[in-house]
Amino acid sequence: MSRTSIRIVIGDQTLDGTLSDNPAARSLIEQLPLTLDFSDYGRQEVTAAPPAPITMTGMPAGESAPTGTIGYYAPGGVLVLYYTNVGRFNGIVRLGHIDGDVSILKGWSGSRAVTIELAE
Repeated sequence: MSRTSIRIVIGDQTLDGTLSDNPAARSLIEQLPLTLDFSDYGRQEVTAAPPAPITMTGMPAGESAPTGTIGYYAPGGVLVLYYTNVGRFNGIVRLGHIDGDVSILKGWSGSRAVTIELAE
């Protein structure tokens, strides 16, 4: 499998992204399309729980998450869209990245429906 192009739809705005070729990203791809309620966490990311856990088999115990990372935080069981740089932390797994401006993710109060789908 190679890298997989996705779309992240928030209201009337769309972000393009790419999922990596790793076991965790493939387990997310198997669940797409998804519409989840994401909310801000720590003024650095937005998070939502997928319907099924993402596999950690073959993945590192922890990674950093540069701005624009599509990730999974295993201890919390949540998908994460990072809009700031987060240093290495146990439990962070990189699934891919968002191509372009992630400022739409900043400053949320409450939750927002976000659809993640394969790009055509």
